[in-house]
Amino acid sequence: MPAGRNGATGALSARLRLEMVEKQIRARGIHSAAILSAMQVVPREEFLPIESRGLAYKDQPVPIGHGQTISQPYIVALMLELLGLKSTDTVLEVGVGSGYAIAIISRIVTRVYGIEWHADLAIHACERIQKLGYENVVVQQGDGSQGLPEKAPFDAILVSAAGWSIPDVLRRQLKIGGKMVLPVGKKYDIQKLLCIQRVSKERFIEKEHGSVRFVPLVGSAGWDSRLAPQVKSNGTLPKLIHEVAIPFDDIYGDHLDGLIERIGESRIVLIGEATHGTSEFYTIRAAITEQLISRKGFTIVAIEGDWPDAYYINSDLQGNKEHRQEGFIPFGRFPIWMWRNAETARFLCWLKSYNSQIKEPEDRVLFAGLDIYSLHSSMTAVLRILEQIDVPLANKVRARYECLTPWEEEPSDYGRAVLSGIRKDCEEQVLSVLQELLEWRLQLNSNGHKKSDLMNLLQNARIVANAEEYYRSLYCSSTSSWNLRDQHMFDTLNQLLEGNGGTSRAVVWAHNSHIGIASATEMGKRGEFNLGQLCREAFKEKAYHIGFGLNGGVVAAASHWGGKLERKKIHPAISGSYENIFHESHVPRCFLPLREPARKEVCEELKESRLERAIGVIYRPERERSSHYFHAVLPEQFDEYVWFDTTKPVTPLPEVESHGAPDIFPFGL
Repeated sequence: MPAGRNGATGALSARLRLEMVEKQIRARGIHSAAILSAMQVVPREEFLPIESRGLAYKDQPVPIGHGQTISQPYIVALMLELLGLKSTDTVLEVGVGSGYAIAIISRIVTRVYGIEWHADLAIHACERIQKLGYENVVVQQGDGSQGLPEKAPFDAILVSAAGWSIPDVLRRQLKIGGKMVLPVGKKYDIQKLLCIQRVSKERFIEKEHGSVRFVPLVGSAGWDSRLAPQVKSNGTLPKLIHEVAIPFDDIYGDHLDGLIERIGESRIVLIGEATHGTSEFYTIRAAITEQLISRKGFTIVAIEGDWPDAYYINSDLQGNKEHRQEGFIPFGRFPIWMWRNAETARFLCWLKSYNSQIKEPEDRVLFAGLDIYSLHSSMTAVLRILEQIDVPLANKVRARYECLTPWEEEPSDYGRAVLSGIRKDCEEQVLSVLQELLEWRLQLNSNGHKKSDLMNLLQNARIVANAEEYYRSLYCSSTSSWNLRDQHMFDTLNQLLEGNGGTSRAVVWAHNSHIGIASATEMGKRGEFNLGQLCREAFKEKAYHIGFGLNGGVVAAASHWGGKLERKKIHPAISGSYENIFHESHVPRCFLPLREPARKEVCEELKESRLERAIGVIYRPERERSSHYFHAVLPEQFDEYVWFDTTKPVTPLPEVESHGAPDIFPFGL
């Protein structure tokens, strides 16, 4: 047995590998017994830097040095399944990296050769392979884009780096009937996964298998140095921003007048944030919202938070404390500081005072949550309301909800249980509850029940139904689960608008990743949409999108999911990123109108796709680039951009006891 693979550590690694294979690989449609078996055997942590080994069984790429990454497990499995490997095959891998993929291949085929451009990576890959005792592997340093003609032809070739075209020299090293899988793209951030089969001496068949993102293939037949991605020069753009941006000092100053004028008659104003823990973002968002309410008549404030928690607070804001659930702690689970902070509390105090001056209850401003994560508390709310209206119906609903009861504390386990076949899904039960309540709505209205109570009942029933689908999809596709969540947010926003009359207007508070327009970012290239995109499609120019950015300072965030709140220093923005450009403009704080810019050339200059930063409730500065940056086109993503060069963290309110395991926020956003 290789060193370090015994005892408790080896047992834990084996368990985590099994979970990875079941939840990330098999559950997402990889069926090759050979691949599944190999991935259960090969210890991925052995191919990672020591400081990154805690990420070994996360389905994500991890940096390994020299600007390279180890691919996420699912992508490795997908590429190998497309190759259709057989035990008698001889295989070539181009771009060995740390050696993980070639180690997997070695457990499936007779012989595998690998070429790695970077000498250090090639040496360390050899050492790891030898340590694990895999004797049918040969790794050498060299120009992988030229293949290995002295060992050709190959039954299969795996290219683990992206070429700007298909290297002819590689495909001609395939046997007749052999396959090559590689990512190809004319742009570094837009790549397609191709499977190429050689069917005769001169004929090749190509099939496309979705979008991917890989580091560039280097070498004589790889990325041309003129086409390879370079750090973009900021040129004169910082100077241009300095000239046209609208600077400000005091967050509550007169500078908001211009923004309110630019917002005009918009019905929806979506106000973002680049982190979930920056005081300035929360404070200016509240200041803008107060102006929209008091001067423009906005009647809804909808947040990226859970409905039952916001409803509890809204009851107090409306002066209806008798409708609040006793013992309920709003926003009492991780990440507590996201809404339980002094900045949000100040705004809620202002809103309560504002509402107290409005005589008619229907004219008061609503505070509502748009998110989908309240499975347990929404089930509880449905039953509590029904017990006051119709006890027999409450008992019937309780019986149907019992299907989900075992998963109340850890809903993510429900999705895993369904995907692994341990449990049948609860879709029919939760949908039948929602359907029956919708059909019963007219009868409930005629019995004199309050409109707000009925809306609360139906919304919680919708959340249970949508959350059930969300957790079922969570381990099948990150794109599907993300889209379900943001579709739910949009539907909830629409219901709030419809429920408050045709003249109602809403302010939305959520992360940039939700309120910007996804099609202007790499999210759109992955097939993801978001709340902001859905609002733009539905409300056209009546939706106004405000994004935020920062360069440095301190942020309130955790190091891992469920971790303690830390005040973490933010790394300066990466060279060539939008944030770096704004930092070099030497404007400490500013607004930059993008829908109607003061000078059109500023938007033309900003339209080139660049990196943009996103920090959620988790901040990992040690993996700054891979965890917190994505490509975007800023003027197509937002109508206005608010910049703070240096920021401070939110001030959390005293913590409260939180029960149960955390739900899953994709990417902590």
